[in-house]
Amino acid sequence: MAPMWSLGGLGWRPLAANVWKELSEDRILGRAAQLSFYFLLSIFPLLLVLVAVLTRIGFLKSALRERLSSLFEAVAPQSASTLVDDALQSITEGIGAGGISFGLLIALWAASSGMVALMNALNYAYGIEETRPWWKRRLIAAGLVIALMSLIVAALTLIVYGTGLFESLAAGLGLSGALATAVRIAEWPAAVGFVLLVFNLLYLYAPNRKHRDWHWLLPGTAAAVGLWLLASFGFKVYVEDFGTYNRIYGSVGTVVVLLLWFYISGIAILIGAQVNSEIEIARRHATCR
Repeated sequence: MAPMWSLGGLGWRPLAANVWKELSEDRILGRAAQLSFYFLLSIFPLLLVLVAVLTRIGFLKSALRERLSSLFEAVAPQSASTLVDDALQSITEGIGAGGISFGLLIALWAASSGMVALMNALNYAYGIEETRPWWKRRLIAAGLVIALMSLIVAALTLIVYGTGLFESLAAGLGLSGALATAVRIAEWPAAVGFVLLVFNLLYLYAPNRKHRDWHWLLPGTAAAVGLWLLASFGFKVYVEDFGTYNRIYGSVGTVVVLLLWFYISGIAILIGAQVNSEIEIARRHATCR
């Protein structure tokens, strides 16, 4: 197995040039536009499934929803995060403890549609032909959605209840002030670590790859998450300080902002996949020499 950060013998500049070439050919931009549409259609069914599952196991707490909303608001523009938060609150109030299994399965199917679109886009970025039957793609997509939801719940639980546990421990040791501050600071590295893990899982298991060597951190994962965070914060500042989407688009301005943020996210994800693809191609060429 080649070292993870060897870049397949490529330097950073040739690697960046190859990725830029793919971007300039509009392959990444066009696929990202398609992804943004599917992400928009999938996010609300995803929230529905997440809330329904939490409600069924008696684990839905306001603190978890508040932390999910605050983390989303940290990277997304305020109007987009408000739209998602309103939907989350509506779903929370509308779902009873019993729920309906058939409706939950339909929502999971709808949520997995965005994952199927992402799988197709990643195949394209990696230059891989899709040979899996449609039912297998759907099952993999549903599995990835379930894994994503499990990671969200685990991360939120760690952040919400882990903070309280450490604060109680700190109070008992007389270190409440310093340790509480440290825990609050540590929340963000933990959140970034969660995002890195999600991206890594997508790059490893979503495309139709024959060989999957596990790496804790692929180069494309680091590049994609870094680019996504920078672009998201930049877009957030632009929309909140300079954007005029509500004046231009009226009542649908909020949806347009959310769609554009999904578009930016799609570009970051596909650029990361392209980085991994270029490195793998370089490694194969180096092996054949």
